[in-house]
Amino acid sequence: MDQKLIEQLGDELFDALTNCKTVAPLTSRHADMSIEDAYHVQQRLMARRFAAGEKIVGKKIGVTSKVVMNMLGVYQPDFGYLTDAMIYNEGESIPIDTLIQPKAEGEIAFVLKKDLMGPGVSNADVLAATEGVMACFEIVDSRIENWKIKIQDTVADNASCGVFVLGDRMVDPRDVDLNTCGMILEKNGEIVGTGAGAAALGSPVNSVAWLANTLGRLGIPLKAGEVILSGSLAAMIPAVKGDNFRVTIGGIGGCSVKFI
Repeated sequence: MDQKLIEQLGDELFDALTNCKTVAPLTSRHADMSIEDAYHVQQRLMARRFAAGEKIVGKKIGVTSKVVMNMLGVYQPDFGYLTDAMIYNEGESIPIDTLIQPKAEGEIAFVLKKDLMGPGVSNADVLAATEGVMACFEIVDSRIENWKIKIQDTVADNASCGVFVLGDRMVDPRDVDLNTCGMILEKNGEIVGTGAGAAALGSPVNSVAWLANTLGRLGIPLKAGEVILSGSLAAMIPAVKGDNFRVTIGGIGGCSVKFI
């Protein structure tokens, strides 16, 4: 895929983001788009966001759980960037009209105290570099109409990232079993999803190691102070105006968000 087309598609996604509208799936128009092409489109999209004043605060891993893979028909993880424009505080309200077709995911967030640079990053390296873990929501959102995505579409669209909400406390990852910790996801007071840490590639630590090693091969580090979202632990739940969500993760804490 030539550079002109990559820039055109990145600009199209930026305009869709800015104007809260959707575009036809990129793969329906460019069937030969590779995953590498899609990451180049993502880089163009993010370059436009950075030029508009956004700053990187972390990174996210997407499509880590079997239930999300099956929902989307996407069967491998991907990654995207988190910026300061995406952050909401615990319990804060998110205006629904700032998003397009949002869905809520309960996740475990890692806050790093040291840089991680792959390849060769182990799970022990991840734990040693982690200041703490937190319950969080990633509110995924797709600029691709009706979530009709293939892996190339979601990659190009910054891994379908919308906004994220960090929880009410941070704990040392050594003080909790990140594989077996249970998650309960509530929507308007009703349980709509359950899961455990192992849903994210067998362990959320595996997810962060995968990300560090994948990005390391591209010369990109995970940096001290960054937030790393390790992937959904249950199905994505659509959100509409008036919805209240709460996620609770055993041994870690909770996180809540409402849509107005």
